[in-house]
Amino acid sequence: MLGPMTLAISALALATAVGGAKAGDFHLTSSDIAEGKTLPEAQVFYGSGYHGGNHSPALAWSGEPAGTKSFAVTVFDPDAPTGRGWWHWTVFNIPASIHALPAGVTARTLPEGAIEGITDFKKPGYGGAAPPAGKPHHYVFTVYALDVDRLELSANADGRAVAKSAAAHVLAKSSITTLFGR
Repeated sequence: MLGPMTLAISALALATAVGGAKAGDFHLTSSDIAEGKTLPEAQVFYGSGYHGGNHSPALAWSGEPAGTKSFAVTVFDPDAPTGRGWWHWTVFNIPASIHALPAGVTARTLPEGAIEGITDFKKPGYGGAAPPAGKPHHYVFTVYALDVDRLELSANADGRAVAKSAAAHVLAKSSITTLFGR
C-alpha cells in the first residue's frame, strides 16, 4: 500500500511528465510596471484632478499550463473605499496563441475575439489609478490561464462577473501588484 507522500510524489511526477508546464511556471511580466513599485504616470487616470496617460501597461505572460485554451486579464484595486474594491480593467477571451498585450491597447487593437468588459468607471477600456487622498492603493494586474476557449459573458460584463467566471475555469494565474497614491 502506498502512503500519502508516495502518492503525492507520484502524482506530481505524472503531471510533470504528461502536462508540460505547471501552474508555478506561469509568469506575468511587464516593461512598464514592476512588483511593489509605484505605478507610472502613463498608467494613472486622466481627469478628476489626475493628469496621467490613462494607458494600459505592456503585459506579457509565459509558461501557461498544458490545456490552456484562452486568457483573461484584470486590474483590481482592493483598497478602494467602496467596500468591494474597484475594477480598473478586464479583458477576456484572449486566444491561447496570444502571450502579450501592448501598452495602450484598445478595443480596436485587441487580438481578434478578445473583449473588454465594463470597469467600475461604467465603461469598457483601461481606467487608470485614481485613488482618493491618503495611503497608497494596491493595483493588482492579473493574467489567468483558462481551460475554456471563451468565457460565456457579454461585453457588458463587469469586473466581478469576469473575475468570477475566470475563477471557475482557471488553470493558473500570475499577478503584478503596484502602488499608487496622492
